[in-house]
Amino acid sequence: MTPAPSMQSLVRAYLEERRRLGFALDISGSQLMAFARYVDQTGHRGPLTSRIILDWAQGQATRATHITWARRLEILRPFARYRAQFDPDTGIPDRYIFGRAHRRLTPHIYTDREIADLLAAAAQLAPKGSLRPATYETLFGLIAAAGLRISEALNLRCSDVDLTQRLLTVRQTKFRKSRLLPLHATTTAALARYLALRKEYVVTSRPDWFFVSLTGGRFIKRNVHWVFQRLRRSLGWIARGGHPAPRIHDLRHTFACRRVQIWHSQGAEIDHAMVALSTYLGHAKVSDTYWYLTGIPDLMAVTARRFENFALKVAEERRA
Repeated sequence: MTPAPSMQSLVRAYLEERRRLGFALDISGSQLMAFARYVDQTGHRGPLTSRIILDWAQGQATRATHITWARRLEILRPFARYRAQFDPDTGIPDRYIFGRAHRRLTPHIYTDREIADLLAAAAQLAPKGSLRPATYETLFGLIAAAGLRISEALNLRCSDVDLTQRLLTVRQTKFRKSRLLPLHATTTAALARYLALRKEYVVTSRPDWFFVSLTGGRFIKRNVHWVFQRLRRSLGWIARGGHPAPRIHDLRHTFACRRVQIWHSQGAEIDHAMVALSTYLGHAKVSDTYWYLTGIPDLMAVTARRFENFALKVAEERRA
């Protein structure tokens, strides 16, 4: 009798098929493999059951919330449906057993002072005077100035940074889209300073990552998050949003809010401007861009003034 295949082999087969169809599945793929290892370690063989799916979703992290459980379940359900084609005894838990997986938590919208303090703290990282503090300062500064996802910033190559044209090429990111981003002159100047220092430490003829470690290797996202957490604690920030602490991704939210705030103050046509912002941020739908907006006092004050001016104009036209 042929023994039942391991869960890891079943997940690998599923991921291979999905990736052949063009799905990247980077994060969900690693989560599925973690689930498969968990199942195999329990000694489970045979059909995938709802019970083992729910056990893994709830039991793999301390302080996990219902949202975390729901998101794990969201990753596992497509795999369970796939397995049900081959094994009708496969269990598929209800989608909303833990509630919705995507409930918007208010992001931390940074003040200009906080961003300046973050960059100053990054510039003081050890070893002082080396490439490392300059890399972190420039990385966090670019994310804040251009609203990049952290993965987009870390995936930049030197050839993607055009200092002459003040353009950034962001290649094949989320939704498999590439885009050209115009940069402010001050942002370009900061990138030029970093590139000049980088050349003193990294000498190679092959195409290189723009942001590199002391050894010239690629920056690792996990390490960047770890350093950011250290800096955040040293700065003593208190979260103003729904997350336990300010995040790197909140710099992207801040970029979107500040851009709309500027447009409001300039009297721009916001509906048209939002389409441009959606393209700049690399969103598939403009509704995804509205998701990034938060009613911070500065933005709401500008909006209120514009509405007041609009209302006064309407009232005058009616009296005329």
